[in-house]
Amino acid sequence: MQRLGRLQISAAVLLALGAMSAVAQTANYSPVTAARLVKPEAENWLMIRGNYEGWGYSPLDKINAGNVSKMVPIWSYSTGVNSGHQAPPIVNNGVMFVSTPNAQVLALNAKTGELLWKYKRELPEDFSALHNTNRGVALYGDKVYVTGLEPVVIALDAKTGKVVWEAKMEDYKTGYYATLAPLIVNGKVMAGVSGGEFGVRGFVVAYDSETGKEVWKTYTVPAPGEPGSETWEKPDTWKRGGASVWMTGTYDPETKQTFWGTGNAAPWFGDQRPGDNLYTSSTVALDPDTGKMSGHFQYHQNDSWDWDEMNAPLVVNFTKDGKEVKGLLKTARNGYLYWLSRSTGGIGYVASTNYVKQDVFKSIDAKGRPVVDESKKPGTGKKASFCPSLWGGKDWPYDAYNPKTGMVYIPANENHCGFLEGKVQEYVAGKWWTGVDIPDIGFVVDKKPPYLGVLQAWDVSGGKKVWEQKFAESMHWGPVLTTAGGLVFAGGTNDRKFRAHDAQTGKLLWEMGTNSGVIAPPSSYSIDGKQYVAVVSGWGVDAQFQQGLINNLTGWKKDVPEGGVIWVFGIPD
Repeated sequence: MQRLGRLQISAAVLLALGAMSAVAQTANYSPVTAARLVKPEAENWLMIRGNYEGWGYSPLDKINAGNVSKMVPIWSYSTGVNSGHQAPPIVNNGVMFVSTPNAQVLALNAKTGELLWKYKRELPEDFSALHNTNRGVALYGDKVYVTGLEPVVIALDAKTGKVVWEAKMEDYKTGYYATLAPLIVNGKVMAGVSGGEFGVRGFVVAYDSETGKEVWKTYTVPAPGEPGSETWEKPDTWKRGGASVWMTGTYDPETKQTFWGTGNAAPWFGDQRPGDNLYTSSTVALDPDTGKMSGHFQYHQNDSWDWDEMNAPLVVNFTKDGKEVKGLLKTARNGYLYWLSRSTGGIGYVASTNYVKQDVFKSIDAKGRPVVDESKKPGTGKKASFCPSLWGGKDWPYDAYNPKTGMVYIPANENHCGFLEGKVQEYVAGKWWTGVDIPDIGFVVDKKPPYLGVLQAWDVSGGKKVWEQKFAESMHWGPVLTTAGGLVFAGGTNDRKFRAHDAQTGKLLWEMGTNSGVIAPPSSYSIDGKQYVAVVSGWGVDAQFQQGLINNLTGWKKDVPEGGVIWVFGIPD
């Protein structure tokens, strides 16, 4: 008994020492200011894509094309959660924050992997959604901001993980939920909602970062009398029109505009809601202080293919016809790569080209409006096939831009098509309402496709594809990180590997298998002059569902285990 007592005392001492270490680690936490967000330090990764512009680019170059082959795991940490992990590690001066499915937030020592604190959220017993994804946290001041599924925005104390405030976004019983990371500009915490498949009316909402008080709310489907309302020709279809905003926006500090992508119209079939249906499948520009919409661009009108355009465009300048354009670059789910212009007066169309096979658009006119092949447009009682499938040429995984190479790197999918046939479904609040049942969603690949997943590099100013890496027997679900060290990092395949490619040539330079599949964005940071690359492995959600379809269609039996693990890599000393 005496020995047991000594062991209990030792365990208590160890726990106390661990708590003291955690307190010491966060005691000197560096507040994240507005100026730091506009010009983030190279050694930190302060927001989900590294900067407001959404580049997914790290200026660090200690890990480079010459030495990445020596990269090894430095530490790892299990999140304790299954399902699809889609959030990047966020790092502020040695403290790492990672969110997981079900809106759990972990704070860790970014150098050692030591857990500093954990926040877990309980969902209402009657809550349901398509999935429990969370795509990251946002930092501002001395707080960490995350969305909860039901949907809420939560502010946590960065030093302790304790809740400072919560703000309810909408009623989950009507189909609303939230999965995206907040975007913070000028002390406004902005977030959007998921739920397009349940017949919600999408919006972006902003809260005061200190109090959680709502500042503004802008709907992405206009009410009667508002600009764009004439594009909803059938009365009342706007009330449940979709256009959910389920990916984080980007921001241009120069024009002081945020850019948000909107999702599919609801229900899926356009003949049930005639008109162009603004602002579905679009990019909208909003003033972060007021929520006023200053412009929009719709990628395809009267969406009938479930081609959400939820990713915000990258804020990238490019050269066109010898002139520099203050631009936006958008890799669309509909299979086209778009070059757009940005100004305080709105968003303009510059050019576009398909980056995967696309058989729906006959052409795109001078304003960017596609001419649609009606035989490729499904409707109510009308079956039609189309390429790419509803998962698109690129689904939600982020592309990345490298200013040193002038290229954008795209995690794409090729050689897959789909078919749909609509029907009229009774609307029931909070229930699936698309006009098609899940078992009837068509997905088509050849019995032996040459490849499905592909990682592409495009010259932004030249408008040409420079290289691509193809992945046999797997689709590509890996968000991309690119670095000043001439590297492109991505996972996304069913062999569970995380890879580094040469940014100029696409040559594979390094790869390592992880515990599960990598569908989260990588990030990079440095501590004491040592660079690290971090990513979370954890397969699930659409990648997992699609893998099951591919198994059935091709016989490629790939078992990808679940389980979230944070991996941190570096070059050995």
